[in-house]
Amino acid sequence: MLILFNPAAGTRRRRRLVRALAALARAGLPAEVAETRHPGHATVLARAAAAAGTPLVVAAGGDGTIAEVAAGLAGGASRLGILPFGTANVLAWELGLPLRPDAAAVILAEGRPRLLRPGLARFADGRERLFVQMLGAGFDAAVVQGLDLGLKRRLGRGAYVLQALRELPRYRHPRFLAELDGEPVEVAGAIVSKGRLYAGRHLLAPMARPGAAGFQVALFRRGGALRAALYGAALPLDLLPRLPGVELRPARRILLRGEAVPAQADGDPAGTLPVTIEDAPGPIAVMLPATDRAGLAIPPP
Repeated sequence: MLILFNPAAGTRRRRRLVRALAALARAGLPAEVAETRHPGHATVLARAAAAAGTPLVVAAGGDGTIAEVAAGLAGGASRLGILPFGTANVLAWELGLPLRPDAAAVILAEGRPRLLRPGLARFADGRERLFVQMLGAGFDAAVVQGLDLGLKRRLGRGAYVLQALRELPRYRHPRFLAELDGEPVEVAGAIVSKGRLYAGRHLLAPMARPGAAGFQVALFRRGGALRAALYGAALPLDLLPRLPGVELRPARRILLRGEAVPAQADGDPAGTLPVTIEDAPGPIAVMLPATDRAGLAIPPP
């Protein structure tokens, strides 16, 4: 087992890693830890581990780190493990993974593999980006791109709230085109989701399933500061999908086109539109509790 860990994440996450390693040792499961040095390094390390035949490669971090590791494992036989040490831990909530380090470590030792189907974003400059939970364009991406990482380490999810308040008066809310399986829709924002949850354990797309092909796309037809504030207030109440002006549609292929509209993937900056989104070429086996709540398929033997 190889655990990939970002040492820049702070001392609190390192303490969580120590607790997870102690639990693995008690379970008789030895683990090697490799520290990442820069964005994208987890993908490089995971790809090398998969090529070397490492059976289980663990992402110790948040959704962005998990996506990086998953990108390195795509197309290989290695399984993905998760130690949810992030700020929002959306995928962990989605998959029913415990957040306590010792409990999450037990899943690595005693869990069962299930098939997760990530999304793949292709940008106009030739970049490709795999994501495990969602890709957003518009105001939420502007918040992510403007977020101070030091503030995020100190305040956790509160940093997103503070940054959203900063962005409200200055973001211009440009409209852009979302093309869903060939059908164009003009929107002020869009979130392409593989799962039901967003920004933690808040409901966004009730019909989404992380193990199924395709996506649920939340389309925000109305823009502006007041409307963005309303969306933000509705989110923790799980009312966002019911608001007027918010539409949820299924799609297999999504094209988002706009002029200098920001994008984010799994809570990390992802540049600007245009972007084309489809399922990644194949699923990834992820270790989950034996009583899988997410309903993911079992990998073939």
